[in-house]
This record gives sequence, C-alpha cells and structure tokens, in this order.
Amino acid sequence: MRLPVDRILPISAFILLAACGGATHAEVAAPRVTAGPAADYPIVIGVPFTIDGVTYTPADKLNVDQVGYAYSGSEGGTAISGAHRTLPVPSYVEVTSLDTGKTILVRLERRGPMTGDGLIELSPGATAQLGVSPAGKTPVRVRRVNPPEIERAALRRGERAPDRMDTPKSLVAVLLRKLNPGLPGAAVAPSTPSAPPASLAALSTRKPLAPATKPARPAVAQAVAAPKPAAAPRPAAVNPAPATARGGSIVQVGAFSSKANAEASAAKVGGSVSPSGRLWRVRMGPYAAQNEAAAAMAKAKGAGYSDARIQRAD
Repeated sequence: MRLPVDRILPISAFILLAACGGATHAEVAAPRVTAGPAADYPIVIGVPFTIDGVTYTPADKLNVDQVGYAYSGSEGGTAISGAHRTLPVPSYVEVTSLDTGKTILVRLERRGPMTGDGLIELSPGATAQLGVSPAGKTPVRVRRVNPPEIERAALRRGERAPDRMDTPKSLVAVLLRKLNPGLPGAAVAPSTPSAPPASLAALSTRKPLAPATKPARPAVAQAVAAPKPAAAPRPAAVNPAPATARGGSIVQVGAFSSKANAEASAAKVGGSVSPSGRLWRVRMGPYAAQNEAAAAMAKAKGAGYSDARIQRAD
C-alpha cells in the first residue's frame, strides 16, 4: 500500500532527528560560519563525558590558565585550531610552548584529545606555527583570552593571528615547575632570586638582637637601626612620580569588563584601576624614567599579562 505524501514527510523528519540524536561527545564542533562576530555563536558547552575512566564536565569559565601537554592531531588542516575537553566550542586560547616560550592564538573548535593525558590537541597548522614537533607531546600553557575581532576573523578564515610576545624564561621556569615539581632545573630558577632578600631580612633582624645581651651596646644598636627607616629610598621614590606624570610613562596592563577582575589584576601587579567607558583599566605608574617603565612592563608580562604596553601618561 502506498502512503500519501503528507504522511511520508513527517516520518522522514523523525528519522533525521533520530539519527542526529546518536552523535557522540567527540563530534561536538564549532559552526564554520565566516561572517562577523556572530560566527562565534552559538557557543556549545555539552554534557559530561568520560575518557580513560576520568569524567570531564564542560563549562564556560573565563579565567582559565592551565599547564599540561599538547598533542598534534590530524583534524583542522592548515587552520590554527585545536580541541579541548572542557572549554566552550568555539573559544580562543593562547598556547605557549614551555620548551621555547613562543605563544600563539588558537581557536578551539572540537572536543579532545579523546585518549591519553593531553590537555589540548592542535591542528597541523597550529603545530607548525607554534614550532613544535608533530610527534610526541609538548609541555604547554593554555590560557583563555578574548582577542579582538580582527584576529578572530583571521582564525575563522583559516589564517594565522600575529604571534604573541615570547613568554619570559623566568615565567617559563615557574610554569614548568608547576607542571612537573620534580624537575631540578625548574625548581632552582625561581628560588635563586628570592634567596638574597630572605637572608638580608634575617640579618637585619639579628643585628639588633645580638648586641642586646650586652649592656654597652643597646644604644649603639638603636642608633644604627634608627636611620634605616628614615633613609629607605623606596617610599620616597614613589611620591615624586605623580609630579612628573605629564612627561612620564605608564604601563597599560589590560582592560576588563568586570571591576572585580580588574582589582584582582591590579593587586597582582601593584597597579591601579580606573574606569574607561564600560571597561576598567589596570595601569602601573606613572614613571619618570623609561627604564622604570620597562621594568614594570616586564613585571606585568611575567605575571601573565602578555598584552601589557608602555604608554605616555595622560
């Protein structure tokens, strides 16, 4: 018996929906639309899934900063894309090689890696731009970012975004130690600069205490110790800076849509927060000397703010 056309169409639609319902979590991918900012929407989160006995729960978290290993996959071709297990699809991350410090911008378009202990899977194009071997695994830092639309559009077209500034070796050593605390080289690097201040602080506290056991020296100890707070140059150097602000420089650490995030970043680098339209800017300075501004910028970059820039003070 032949069915009427008006009954065949609903049955066909039901079959198509049933087929779509059988997709696995590994098949979650970003829509390949190339027209404007709307091409990054809708964002796909997905439901929890399990790999090698470990359950992963995707979530739309903004302040994601992780260290782990990157593998080179076969998907994506020459496009600068990647796969992550929990970050939204699509989203954007800066990937830093902890072997070289080189950092690139990557668009996450898939779920993965689906085996092993990898943190991220890179397309062949992303592997080539990062300059790592397609074989084996590479220690990396993955940090979620919100790049400008011109860079988003380039990645959606399959092109490269400009390379980021290389991560300082001192920060790379800290990240390597975080990834593998057993690395001897990584453990020595951060502790070396911190040892002298600790020993000096210990000496400064011992000198007044040791002579106090003898009656003839307390006055001398006080006389020596008293000038130290008055002669400390650092507090005095901070105050004159605003007077030279017009001809000085500031370090623009970043701009944040959330005041709370801006205040947290300012506390991290010793900067200040000021409103700018709908954003909150974090700045350091002003500085009268260029070398002071350069040192402040290095501090900001060392804290993970790779977009820090030196600007003229307002």
